[in-house]
Amino acid sequence: MAETTPQNLPPKAASTSTDPIAEAIAIMARLRAPDGCPWDREQTFDSIKRHTLEETYEVFDAIERRAWPDLKDELGDLLLQVLFYAQMASEASHFDIHDVAENLNAKLIRRHPHIFAGAEAADANAVLRNWEQIKQTEKKASQSTQTSLLDDIPRSMPALMEAGKLGSRAAKVGFDWPDTGGLFDKLHEEIGELKAELNPPSAAGSTTAIEAELGDILFTAVNLARHLKVDPESALRATNAKFRRRFAAMESASGSSAALEASTPDQLEILWNQAKNAATEPPRS
Repeated sequence: MAETTPQNLPPKAASTSTDPIAEAIAIMARLRAPDGCPWDREQTFDSIKRHTLEETYEVFDAIERRAWPDLKDELGDLLLQVLFYAQMASEASHFDIHDVAENLNAKLIRRHPHIFAGAEAADANAVLRNWEQIKQTEKKASQSTQTSLLDDIPRSMPALMEAGKLGSRAAKVGFDWPDTGGLFDKLHEEIGELKAELNPPSAAGSTTAIEAELGDILFTAVNLARHLKVDPESALRATNAKFRRRFAAMESASGSSAALEASTPDQLEILWNQAKNAATEPPRS
């Protein structure tokens, strides 16, 4: 089958048919052109944000499933988000995709002095220490407008990620638990405080108090994950996937979802334990 060429692309795309990245940039510009796609032309930075988050999670899912063809496709969708933002920024005369790449290249070179400037880095931990030191030096100029060390951590991050960033940033000034023992103690303390709100239930504002105490438990658990060098998002996603597999096994063993719904609590417990004991975890390579 002959390869088709997109029509009405800017001249730049016609001369870069062997460069898929340059062609993708040209296609994005064409879609946003005055006579381009109505939907693409209507989009703004704010309207595209949610799609970026969705595409990121789809990349995570493909990686966890080790679905490499799917990952290739999802990475393309994520790249589309970058091209979209850069094109809109170019139209507003803020910057363009080439500025984005140049900025990234300079940052990578600057933050890898052990590769590009003859510095020493004996292991991965030394690389991370150098990276953070250089990062903090770079931020000194912008810190004149900051009132807190935490100001540049976006509130729009997923809550688990934001909690991890907050704990990590606070740890840089020594505000942290010295080891996991203190975190386990804190976790038990927070669970106790939640139980106190539940038994007996508080009168006014109990829902707010319960939410606050549960939030403290989750925040402490995220910091425990940081000390254990475990990504809490990945850990929770793995548990979610495990729950899906075991619940599907329960449905299969009972015969149908309707039969499962009609089961007693004791029967459900038996089915769950059977699924748990029979489950085999997918290989990760």
